[in-house]
Amino acid sequence: MTTTTVIGADGLGKRYGRRQALADCTLDIPAGRVVGLVGPNGAGKSTLLQLASGLLSPTSGTIEVLGASPASTPAQMAKVGFVAQDTPTYAGLSIREHLHLGARLNPTWDAEFAARRIRQLDLDPGQRAGRLSGGQRAQLALTLAIAKRPELLLLDEPVASLDPLARREFMQVLMEFAAEQGASVVLSSHLVADLERVCDYLIVLARSRVRLVGDVDELLASHHRLTGAYREPATLPAGQEVIHSSHTERQSSLIVRSTAPIDNPSWTTQRLDLEDLVLAYMSNSATIGSIPVPEAQR
Repeated sequence: MTTTTVIGADGLGKRYGRRQALADCTLDIPAGRVVGLVGPNGAGKSTLLQLASGLLSPTSGTIEVLGASPASTPAQMAKVGFVAQDTPTYAGLSIREHLHLGARLNPTWDAEFAARRIRQLDLDPGQRAGRLSGGQRAQLALTLAIAKRPELLLLDEPVASLDPLARREFMQVLMEFAAEQGASVVLSSHLVADLERVCDYLIVLARSRVRLVGDVDELLASHHRLTGAYREPATLPAGQEVIHSSHTERQSSLIVRSTAPIDNPSWTTQRLDLEDLVLAYMSNSATIGSIPVPEAQR
């Protein structure tokens, strides 16, 4: 792992009894990026984020965050902000009490930013968190995470339950933070359209394994949809990896990964958008069997 890597994992795995939640995860995520983490339910997204935040310990392999073991020291913990899937807040505490708690627990707390964000959201500091709407709780959780001024912000499905307007406001604050602070962000979401607007780096997980990782622009440039007369995918030239294929009696449609130009005139070639790319890898992995747990680990 280099000094410009925000999260580095080597053979990282986590299991619960016989169930493998994450397997053989090897990553080297560059710092200063906004990373989209996508995959179906049960793919291992939450597990990876909880391992990176130090809430879980790995069963196998290693992980480093900002050059150290996750949550290994108070100083290291101060560098990482985490918003869990249910955007947790304390129902019985007021917004003001949440801000006071954040100031006491975080040495780099930005009280001015936190107070300004609450005013911008038009929230009553005296209102208890349990009486806020889902969108307001999500904004409060994001405010608490950002006000500690982390170098890395981890977010696990933070907008899943929000309406479109609340989702847009949440993502706007997130992007302002990343731009102003130069911070790294890893954002897990099922909503690929939201990720396409904000993310410049992509990780696709499926069946507990990493299926695709890299710079979004480079990944989109190296993937193509080929449409033409029916033929077997095995007939493609070397260097053109078939990620997904579908066929009728007369026509084939292939999603292919290739760094070289596709210059065969018998194919109609189209670029993919991010959702096409993600769905291709998720569909490809759907045929892969479950991951066995070695006998010695059972």
